[in-house]
Amino acid sequence: MTRVLIVDDERAMADAMGEGLAARRLETATVFTADEAFAMLAEGEAFDVLVTDLNMRGMNGVDLCERVVRNRPDVPVIVVTAFGSLDTAVATLRAGAFDFLTKPFDMDQLAIAVERAAQHRRLREEVKRLRREAEEPIKYDELVGVSSSMKAVCRLIDRIAETDATVLVTGETGTGKELAARAIHRRSPRREAPMVTINCAAVPQNLLESELFGHVRGAFTDARTDRKGLFLAAHHGTLFLDELGDMPREMQAKLLRALEVRAVRPVGGQQELPFDVRLIAATHRDLLAGVDEGTFREDLYYRINVVELAMPPLRARGADVLLLAQSFLEQFARQHAKKVKGLSPPVAERLLAYSWPGNVRELRNGMERAVALARFEDLVVEDLPDQIRDYRASHVLVAANDPSELVSLAEVERRYVERVVQAVGGNKRQAAQILGLDRVTLYRKLERWSRGAKPSR
Repeated sequence: MTRVLIVDDERAMADAMGEGLAARRLETATVFTADEAFAMLAEGEAFDVLVTDLNMRGMNGVDLCERVVRNRPDVPVIVVTAFGSLDTAVATLRAGAFDFLTKPFDMDQLAIAVERAAQHRRLREEVKRLRREAEEPIKYDELVGVSSSMKAVCRLIDRIAETDATVLVTGETGTGKELAARAIHRRSPRREAPMVTINCAAVPQNLLESELFGHVRGAFTDARTDRKGLFLAAHHGTLFLDELGDMPREMQAKLLRALEVRAVRPVGGQQELPFDVRLIAATHRDLLAGVDEGTFREDLYYRINVVELAMPPLRARGADVLLLAQSFLEQFARQHAKKVKGLSPPVAERLLAYSWPGNVRELRNGMERAVALARFEDLVVEDLPDQIRDYRASHVLVAANDPSELVSLAEVERRYVERVVQAVGGNKRQAAQILGLDRVTLYRKLERWSRGAKPSR
């Protein structure tokens, strides 16, 4: 509960403010001199906000504000007065006041100002805490985070790293699937051998077999020498197949055979060559939906998915967003020789509110841009990319009275489906169960909307 310290030498006014805020579920303490208020704060009493009158006997509100800002900068100050003027407002703000209200004011207005100040304080304290943590990074190799979802990921990596089990890393684009694969390799008995990586979506179909299995001289045009494929290059180590869901179905059959016999036949070769690798695959696609649609082999799915490691989307990782943002900020500040130290509370608020469709990769890109444009020690909202600065959460409006806010049934469906998928952290199987849809139907809807085919209003 928000704790508010109220000081006003008019007892009736002080009591009225205390009772009014208490009625709005705020915890209040009331004193009648600035000296007494400052003494309580100087002794370290825990208050989230100070509300002070301006004109009081002895120390006035401006002097009190200045002393609190110097000695307890963590406590925002709201100054209230019956003698409001532009000069008075400027004087209080120069003294460091968070807000300025003129009597008489509505008690709801005061409560809103107090809550805003308390929220500002909480965000500022969170930023400071995360900045301290960033100075002593809580890292699991290259994976950074302290959220429960990331702790679960790290615990599972610890359990599977010492085994040779095949791992399927799933998750949205930009969630750090390759970083998780590298963490598994570095903790495995194969850590001294190489980890070899290939992006199955980035290699043309006619070259993928040669990349994986190798080829012999003369197997095709330009094959002037024998070439060892990635399975053999990763011998005794780890082979990481990124974007496995984009592998052509014909190639899937050849991959399945290689995994079953633990040997590869180079393109144009007659002899099968044995290999010893630990396989880790990753995909942002729903492979079971691909099985239902016929684009992914069911037997390969069960051969690959011995252990599934699901990487959570950034929007499901809570304060990890700020921890990562601070870490990226310090990295790019060093890289670009900028004197940027941290995040302002409004920036932290925007980062926490944003949905992060591009996940950690989008955050990294946004922080590099923000640091490059920064003019102050702390990032301000204007430094952020437009899509983060201007983001507004999407809501399904059902009870709206303004016709301009109403949308079509198709648009309501899209918003609701996407909200359910977001709420379950991108788990399409769970989302399909909640929505009462089969996976294929859900997968097709999301694919259509991701291509920009959204319903009109």
